Amino acid sequence: MKPILLQGHERSITQIKYNREGDLLFSVAKDTVTNVWYSVNGERLGTYNGHTGAVWCVDCDWDTKNVLTGSADNSCRLWDCETGKQLALLHTNSAVRTCGFDFSGNIIMFSTDKQMGYQCYLNFFDLRDPQQIEDNQPYLSIPCSDHKITSAVWGPLGEFVIAGHENGEFNQFSAKSGEILKKAKEHTKQINDIQTSVDLTMFISASKDNTAKVVMGGGQEAMEVTTTSTRIGKFEARFFHAAYEEEFGRVKGHFGPINCVAFHPDGKSYSSGGEDGYVRIHYFDPQYFDFELEA
Repeated sequence: MKPILLQGHERSITQIKYNREGDLLFSVAKDTVTNVWYSVNGERLGTYNGHTGAVWCVDCDWDTKNVLTGSADNSCRLWDCETGKQLALLHTNSAVRTCGFDFSGNIIMFSTDKQMGYQCYLNFFDLRDPQQIEDNQPYLSIPCSDHKITSAVWGPLGEFVIAGHENGEFNQFSAKSGEILKKAKEHTKQINDIQTSVDLTMFISASKDNTAKVVMGGGQEAMEVTTTSTRIGKFEARFFHAAYEEEFGRVKGHFGPINCVAFHPDGKSYSSGGEDGYVRIHYFDPQYFDFELEA
């Protein structure tokens, strides 16, 4: 099937995110704009306007009520998903690199960059307490003085946050006490992205060391999924079997490096956002679901 091309940004895409049902797709870029699209046909529903710098991250809560964005304009903003109205503005001392809602949608987390003399912090706010928002005072703020956080996701039931750092390390931070519950060093260079499986038992990480790794929730060894760097000039999305570690497909189309990818929750399509400023929605052909890898 021909991909759906979404043209709503003037600069490179930084993150794309589906809501839980998968009917909406959110995209953010270096051009200050946050867009929301119908994933089924690529129609743009609207924009969330207010940021004055590159928007690095976006998330949507479980029931698609609110949207959270973090930007290089030193702010994290909460939006009403339906109306686009800004509900909260949280000022920071440096750029907001990652953000996310917990399972309940009541707790938000975001991390700030280590820059301009300020160190990296992982901040937690409870949206049920208006005073925290009004005073711009998180109930928990964890300093990360050694290596800044470059990607982060919530774990199951909002009990902890899994953070990837610029030195290739993973840390599991408790959302209640702030202590580090687990540490792992799986990559040799910066972790660019972390995404969880739908049931939150596994997550996959992508790194500047040219590998992507699937980490099992049960404590097995991490499996290396990709071990070869992308050949220059071929900006492709590559598909690997998670268990057999074998590549079984490539999808071309972008005119520059692919900065982010996201699977639809039903597994029948995926989207990619590129340095070229385009978001492409790809629906898998029927043979994709019939494909069997020879063991």
